[in-house]
Amino acid sequence: MKSEFENIALINTGKRFEIEFNGHSAFIDYREMGSQIALNHTEADLLISGTGAAEAVVEKTLQYIEDHHKKALPFCPYVAAFIKKNPEWKRIVDERFHGYDQL
Repeated sequence: MKSEFENIALINTGKRFEIEFNGHSAFIDYREMGSQIALNHTEADLLISGTGAAEAVVEKTLQYIEDHHKKALPFCPYVAAFIKKNPEWKRIVDERFHGYDQL
């Protein structure tokens, strides 16, 4: 994650994980189901597109999931691509997730 995002807090709204950057947000819509958190959609405001904000919210979210002893279900293609590019995060993906072997 880029250094400018390291000290930005992750906000958990109960339906979204989000960060604020330069007055704009990047977020992941999610659904918690017991010990699993389904990551459904990642988005960043157009004005911060390309800054690394979406990547930062993904990494902060994955850290949150690990810290809370949950397992990720990366339904969002952006999150799945992030995990594929950073395979150390596969450790928190539920092994029963369809597509686990492709990460």
